[in-house]
Amino acid sequence: MTTSRIDKIQAMLQDDPRDTFLRYTLAMEYRKLDENEKSLELLTELANHEEPRYVAAFFMAAQQLVELERIEEARTFLRDGIDEARRQNNQHAAAEMSELLAEIGK
Repeated sequence: MTTSRIDKIQAMLQDDPRDTFLRYTLAMEYRKLDENEKSLELLTELANHEEPRYVAAFFMAAQQLVELERIEEARTFLRDGIDEARRQNNQHAAAEMSELLAEIGK
């Protein structure tokens, strides 16, 4: 069932390959299938190579990295994400990421 969702999302991306929400959704679908590297690749692209940078991608990548016990990488995403969220005046996202950073230790 999830694979058909991936197929549908990829078909929609054919029409608009730069659609950040669709790419984010695709990353989340890959995460559900435990295709972590595909998911993280998309999230990294959204977090670091978009303008504006996609704040939610920082948090989701960090959460996934924590689950994979890749704590240093998670910390980097969180620190960068907090900075970006503040730049975008997204205090809620900055607070969520700060909380996760505190949980895993700075």
